[in-house]
Amino acid sequence: MSAEPHPGVDEFEAIARLLRPLAGSPEALGLMDDAAVIPSRPGFDLVVSKDAMVAGVHFLEADPPDLVARKLIRTNLSDLAAKAADPYGYFLAAAWPQGSGWLERERFAAGLRKDQDQFGVTLLGGDTVSTPGPLTLSLTILGWTPSGAMIRRSGARPGETVLVSGTIGDGWLGLKAARGEIESVDPAAAEWLAGRYRLPEPRLELRDALRARAGAAADVSDGLIADAAHIAEASGVKLRLKLDLLPVSEPAFKWLQGQPARAVALAALATGGDDYEIVLTAATGHVALLIAEAEAAGVALTVIGDVVDGEGVSASFEGAELDIARAGWRHG
Repeated sequence: MSAEPHPGVDEFEAIARLLRPLAGSPEALGLMDDAAVIPSRPGFDLVVSKDAMVAGVHFLEADPPDLVARKLIRTNLSDLAAKAADPYGYFLAAAWPQGSGWLERERFAAGLRKDQDQFGVTLLGGDTVSTPGPLTLSLTILGWTPSGAMIRRSGARPGETVLVSGTIGDGWLGLKAARGEIESVDPAAAEWLAGRYRLPEPRLELRDALRARAGAAADVSDGLIADAAHIAEASGVKLRLKLDLLPVSEPAFKWLQGQPARAVALAALATGGDDYEIVLTAATGHVALLIAEAEAAGVALTVIGDVVDGEGVSASFEGAELDIARAGWRHG
């Protein structure tokens, strides 16, 4: 793990005191080398994914550093959850704004530690640098699946059912709540929604059920409709979503009640992003058992549509197809 001098902070000391304790596995070599050694695991495939976050884009600049660290880990774990992979370890790159102090980095490392312990992952290496711009973070996550068992986006087939985990729209509403832009829910509900934005729940508990019964899956980061479209494109099929069936939380339901056009409001929830749920397809005959297995693992699955011949995604409300101008978040 390399370092770069930073005004007021000794990067090598920061690595030694804050990050080396997070690198507990022998593969990390104690962060004493600029590389890690990943041994092969017979009968398993190594699954690798990478996400980046920038202050003011993916999290609020005033968000506590420990929560930022935990969101960084969790958004990457969500990618592994959609692949039905077992988390293993990660590489971290952090570009700290000039003037960042020790306390910020200490809180950031504490957040990493908390979620490492919760999800069973370890730091394997990375880099720290300084930047004149905003805090910029990148994490590469590694996980294992039995050979050939990774759930792809390309596995959806006509005749299958579309399901989604958890509730949709909390991330988008949570961002509005964190910015103080939502007035139609009470303060407690707004605080809960902001928590959903700042600290998503990767659906790793679905691993066994997905391996046994899912055709295709994707995590809902850019928005339900946008991520369903990724499955449709990869699989060469069309996904038909019924927004009447969209699962929403109680705070989101209260927000919906205050909206003049329910279809428009549901479309906003389905395109807002930052939910980090799993949208998946499964053979119709497997749906009941899949839902039961997910429930036993502590995760709700809801049927929201089906897979047909064609391309892209359609969204309907009360039988009428909606014109969705913006499917979800697009990276610049």
